[in-house]
Amino acid sequence: MQKLLRKVAILGTGFVGSSTAYSLINQGICDELMLIDIKQEKALGESLDLIHCMDFLPSRTNVYSGTVQDTTDMDIIIVSAGPPPKENQTRLDTLETGVKIMNDTIPKIMAAGFNGVFLIATNPVDIITYHIWKLSGLPRHQVIGTGTSIDSSRLKTYLAQLLEVDVRSIQAYTMGEHGDSQFAAWSHCTVGGKPLIQIINESPDKYASLDLDQLVEKVKRVGFEILKRKGTTYYGIGNALAFFAAQIFNDSQRIIATSCILDGEYKEANIATGVPAVIGRNGIQQIVELRLTDKEQQMFDHSNNVLRDYMRRIGYSAIT
Repeated sequence: MQKLLRKVAILGTGFVGSSTAYSLINQGICDELMLIDIKQEKALGESLDLIHCMDFLPSRTNVYSGTVQDTTDMDIIIVSAGPPPKENQTRLDTLETGVKIMNDTIPKIMAAGFNGVFLIATNPVDIITYHIWKLSGLPRHQVIGTGTSIDSSRLKTYLAQLLEVDVRSIQAYTMGEHGDSQFAAWSHCTVGGKPLIQIINESPDKYASLDLDQLVEKVKRVGFEILKRKGTTYYGIGNALAFFAAQIFNDSQRIIATSCILDGEYKEANIATGVPAVIGRNGIQQIVELRLTDKEQQMFDHSNNVLRDYMRRIGYSAIT
């Protein structure tokens, strides 16, 4: 009986790429894993190190290094190449370097015949996602940015600690830019199916010190708090990337906050921005349109305008 192999390539084997690879093999998410890096010896070294895990894992993954020319039959290419922001920078400040990397690599990948799903973490992830879509010529459902998935996870983690419930019992999304202009869609935040706002209103004394705006600011800044202490973040986003890959291979139809290229949804177009989306075998199966409050809509519009300002810097001046 012939089995269809699940094949993943990771472009960029720095902290994020190598953490993603480690998550993928530990969870047995793919059958083949190819590591690609401009420093080919680095990719080879990482692949050799990961191979030595197999004796201690419940399933075997064939791990090896390769080049962008070897990506023809990959199901998923995870894009993590690019530098983290430095201290006192934002993710948007890494745009120029990220664009140069994509301009060099994505046309080569497409020339090799790749027709799978791009799963992107390189920052600024929303703009890089849009740029890869333009460079690749693939349908928009095959180009996915991690977007505000990690931010939404951080938000839920903080809420779980405050409310003393399991994080998986909370439904909450941050939306817009994966960066300083993101916002929380509080009108759609629930705990065990119960609206968070209702929970707060029913116990005003208990939650008197809970400042929702301050909580969002904490979510925005925590990545930089980690950066300040250890150089960059990689475990959380690495596991998020592995999680996305699993949802694709399993055709799980899971709804995740994702950087999606919009074409009429939320009355937006020609932009990639963080919104909830259904993830399945073909990538983005459906974009979930939430009915935002007037205040949330204003924040969403502002965040998208921030992204557009930076998109113009790399030549997308006609975007409206």
